[in-house]
Amino acid sequence: MDKELVKVEQEVNELTQKLNSLKKEIGKIIIGQEETVDQLLITFLAGGHALLEGVPGLAKTLMIRTLAQAIDLEFKRIQFTPDLMPSDIIGTEILEEDHSTGKKFFKFNKGPIFANIVLADEINRTPPKTQAALLEAMQEFEVTYSGNTYKLDRPFFILATQNPIEQSGTFPLPEAQQDRFLFYIKIGYPEANEETNILKKTTGVRKETLQKVISGEDILRLQHLVREVPISDDLIEFVSNVVRATRPETTTNSYVKEWVNWGAGPRAGQAMILTAKARALLHGRLSVVLDDLKQVAIPVLRHRVIVNFKAEAEGITSDEVTNEIIKASMSSLKK
Repeated sequence: MDKELVKVEQEVNELTQKLNSLKKEIGKIIIGQEETVDQLLITFLAGGHALLEGVPGLAKTLMIRTLAQAIDLEFKRIQFTPDLMPSDIIGTEILEEDHSTGKKFFKFNKGPIFANIVLADEINRTPPKTQAALLEAMQEFEVTYSGNTYKLDRPFFILATQNPIEQSGTFPLPEAQQDRFLFYIKIGYPEANEETNILKKTTGVRKETLQKVISGEDILRLQHLVREVPISDDLIEFVSNVVRATRPETTTNSYVKEWVNWGAGPRAGQAMILTAKARALLHGRLSVVLDDLKQVAIPVLRHRVIVNFKAEAEGITSDEVTNEIIKASMSSLKK
């Protein structure tokens, strides 16, 4: 066997073991929610950001905090409120004095965005002006203040949460900002046995201690490996067909034409491929299979396929549209 291939396989095995250890550490605190945890890890491996939505009490914030505690990276939490200002996120200049010369100068005081993992808690409770302060950081991994550009340390992740109820006093994220999120993850209620275990574990005196089992350097190595995971031309074409089928002005799919207002752009295809590669690596495989693409399609397209007013009135969601597109694309793939 080729020495280089053996080396790659050893590195993959080593990093996969660390990922498994990370999942075990998270499992000490978070009971169930395996799919959500996997989707968060896929987001990390693909080097993107995630938006989590769920009703209060489903451990969205706890899940992100637990994940951050098990990774040896700097973590900051920003509580988004209506009076939050962009400078509260990015930072601000403060006037200081050089005691040796007596001269005064402005020094940039970095805000909480300068961390590796940033929890944007209840992101839809702050006005668009403040929400927009995240755009440059999410896309360019840098921030600009007073004409100066400051690089953010890598790896860098924004994990945002929002509440689907209590919509009064909230500011829905613009489509352009939603598109910056690699995954839009919806968290559901736990299963009956999981809820029983949650009640047992969280109402006693025992507290679990988390270990840091993976480093920032490991995450960067994994992100590099993800991009090297091969995907066949047939599957790339499948992704292209799925994304193009979401656009009502060009698709032949009557379901999409009836229910969709705006379809997904090329960034959706990039996200599908990258997250499918990450999912393959998370499951210890060195190539993408069709099931990887099917599993990542909904969290990738959920916020990129915008249904029309008629669909909203009938209760048709973007998830249902995506499922119909996947079914149609599967049929054409088999042919």
